[in-house]
Amino acid sequence: MTLTSFGPANRIKRTAETHPLTWRLRDDGEAVWLDEYQAKNGYAAARKAFADMAQDDIVQTVKDSGLKGRGGAGFPTGVKWGLMPKDESINIRYLLCNADEMEPNTWKDRMLMEQLPHLLIEGMLISARALKTYRGYIFLRGEYTTAAKHLNRAVEEAKAAGLLGKNILGSGFDFELFVHTGAGRYICGEETALINSLEGRRANPRSKPPFPAAVGVWGKPTCVNNVETLCNVPAIIADGVDWYKSLAREGSEDMGTKLMGFSGKVKNPGLWELPFGVTGRELFEDYAGGMRDGYKLKCWQPGGAGTGFLLPEHLDAQMYAGGIAKVGTRMGTGLAMAVDDSVNMVSLLRNMEEFFSRESCGFCTPCRDGLPWSVKLLRAIENGEGQAGDIETLLGLVGFLGPGKTFCAHAPGAVEPLGSAIKYFRPEFEAGIAPSSAVVPPLAKPIVVGA
Repeated sequence: MTLTSFGPANRIKRTAETHPLTWRLRDDGEAVWLDEYQAKNGYAAARKAFADMAQDDIVQTVKDSGLKGRGGAGFPTGVKWGLMPKDESINIRYLLCNADEMEPNTWKDRMLMEQLPHLLIEGMLISARALKTYRGYIFLRGEYTTAAKHLNRAVEEAKAAGLLGKNILGSGFDFELFVHTGAGRYICGEETALINSLEGRRANPRSKPPFPAAVGVWGKPTCVNNVETLCNVPAIIADGVDWYKSLAREGSEDMGTKLMGFSGKVKNPGLWELPFGVTGRELFEDYAGGMRDGYKLKCWQPGGAGTGFLLPEHLDAQMYAGGIAKVGTRMGTGLAMAVDDSVNMVSLLRNMEEFFSRESCGFCTPCRDGLPWSVKLLRAIENGEGQAGDIETLLGLVGFLGPGKTFCAHAPGAVEPLGSAIKYFRPEFEAGIAPSSAVVPPLAKPIVVGA
């Protein structure tokens, strides 16, 4: 996946001052290996962190920067790091990189791992130093075979250069890093399900508390961060908090830059590093180039299949968590999808809910039974065989599977697009209700219990 930089007037130049994640990318899309990465100031931030900064200072710097998780939840990274125990006697701790990128329409982490594997390794090395973790794992989506190959090569390069292993940079600090390929389940994107899978268990989410910072992998303190989140750490350490905060647009409550993209029938589908606070319209028109000739934008999702649909008039919302929340949904992963006017929303939602239903771990009843129920109803409506009350039942499921009603966030994310689709395109759902079911005939003879 080659990152594109199509702008309204001319191509945007990526520099270290404005594009901390992507300025090192090669124009040919090939991976940046160790020699080239170090020639482009790679591992300078790690050397600074090891030589000039106390471990707690690294944590505080990341906290002050306002960096938030880039996997979709948006939890403050420094706060999460601060949950790790301070007790020096706990000498076994783990750092996990969540690279199980299974969200439909999202491929940002794949680009970073395939083309800039050393950026992720440097981010994990600095994070491990800050968190006093002696071992790290990159839990990688199993289908990402190129990323696995590139990460393993980069790990070996870093070991040979003394940047991983024993006594890193003469500091006395040891850190081992392993690439672990998963078995291909969406639910592993939830951090405790990821931990269970890494341990060889069924990928079910765990009850929290205790949180992974207290009881994680093999019962030891564990910190789990997303790929893009960890890739932000070197620039924050190298160039400071004030610079990092200055990257975001005015009005954004989220700091720094974000990998954003657009897929669907747009003229220039792609992925770009942009400051938080750009509008959806800039992303759609100036970068993605608008819809292809002959197609009209019907609606769009701002950040993966688990986010609600928005209408064209919502494109002026700023792309940050609070900005997207103002128009009724979530920022998610920041990779948007355009839905064109030829798409039937019932068919689209049936396809989505089939995916979410199949990927449920089956642990809790609302998710295990509710998602297949939604698929059954949507399939009937799609075939013109829906019954009176089916739409109300679907809306009921949206409520029953909403936030706080299930064991983890899988089901709430699954039904968010369903609720928004019915809200904005209800006539398309009503068109699938069979005419004969519009009036339900009364029972010919009342049923009397015990008669």
